[in-house]
Amino acid sequence: MNKRSISILLSALIFAGCGSACGNAADQPPEMELQTSQMQNICELATMDCYYHNVAKYFQEDAESFLWMTKDKKFWIEYSGVVQLGIDASKVSFEIDGTDVTITIPEATVLSSKVDSASLNEDSFIVDKDSADVTAEDQTEAFAQAQEQLEDNARNDTALLAEAQQRAKSLLEDYVKNIGSEMGVDYTVQWVDLSDGTATDAGNNQQAPSETEVPESSTSSDSE
Repeated sequence: MNKRSISILLSALIFAGCGSACGNAADQPPEMELQTSQMQNICELATMDCYYHNVAKYFQEDAESFLWMTKDKKFWIEYSGVVQLGIDASKVSFEIDGTDVTITIPEATVLSSKVDSASLNEDSFIVDKDSADVTAEDQTEAFAQAQEQLEDNARNDTALLAEAQQRAKSLLEDYVKNIGSEMGVDYTVQWVDLSDGTATDAGNNQQAPSETEVPESSTSSDSE
């Protein structure tokens, strides 16, 4: 989902929040307030679809034998896949102290992953010239391993995970500021990251990610 679509939906959520808080008296002005349910909806809107292109290796030692000779089974699969990164919305909460809004938010995680079956064809399987014969069962097993590796790669992609969390934080801060503007309140947002329980203000809300090597893959996301 692109930023324009999210902005439209965010505005719709704020408008809905206004309507739900209006009460039954027609002559009363609408009372807007921050709501956990709307923050959780925003986090769901903030998910990122990340596209991976990867090469998975399959190796089985001594897969075939004849007399004293053995052959290993060795081939590669080139494939593409999509991984959805985002926040577990059920863990998002907030507290208000005057004009200070403290939002508790978890780290971004892998929400789902899927190998693009359309990217798999005969040319996707590259068999080593000295390999033992490769069966359909081998290809099925290799496909399952590719699915697992796709998710592992995403879990190790600390830069994209940090971007996914920051994406959610930015939208949540916009929501708080917009509600505050409608109420005539200048809110200051602080964050509590569930990873370490440390509060940070909105201007400095990222934890430094650890360096992790990602095996042979290239990635793009639709966050723009």
